[in-house]
Amino acid sequence: MAAEGMRSVLSVCLGNICRSPIAEAVFRKLVAKENISDKWRIDPAATSTYEIGNPPDYRGQICMTKNGITMNHIARQITKEDFLTFDYILRMDESNLRDLNRKVNQVKNCKAKIELLGSYDPQKQLIIEDSYYGNDSDFETVYEQCVRCCKAFLEKSH
Repeated sequence: MAAEGMRSVLSVCLGNICRSPIAEAVFRKLVAKENISDKWRIDPAATSTYEIGNPPDYRGQICMTKNGITMNHIARQITKEDFLTFDYILRMDESNLRDLNRKVNQVKNCKAKIELLGSYDPQKQLIIEDSYYGNDSDFETVYEQCVRCCKAFLEKSH
C-alpha cells in the first residue's frame, strides 16, 4: 500500500520482460531526476504467467544500459491486490486490455485507473508494440516511446 500522499503506477505487458520493465525503469529514472522518488511507488507486471521469475530480456537490458538506465526486475504476474493498491495501471496494447479486463472483473472496488501508456505519447503512437519477436532497433523504439510517454504522464500526474 502506498503511503499517504504517494502516487503509484504499474506498467503492464504480456510477459513482463520487455516493455513493462523498460517503462518502469524509465519512469523510475525520471522520478529520481525530479527528486521525487519518495513520492512514487513504481512497479511492472505481466498479464501472463509465461516469464514469472525471469529477468528482463537481455536485448532490453543492453538498450537500457546504452541509455544509462539500470534495470533490477524479476518478472511477476499482476495480482488482485495490484488493482486495489495502484493508482494507475498503464498497459501497452489492446491485448493487455482484454487480459486486464478479465482479471479486473474478479476484483471488487478496483482503485486503479487502467490506461494505455501510449495515450500520453505526444507523437500519438498509441500502441507500444511487443519487441520480443523483434530486433535491437525494436527495443530502442520501445525505449523512446516509453521516454516520451512517461515524461508526459509524470507532467500530467503531479
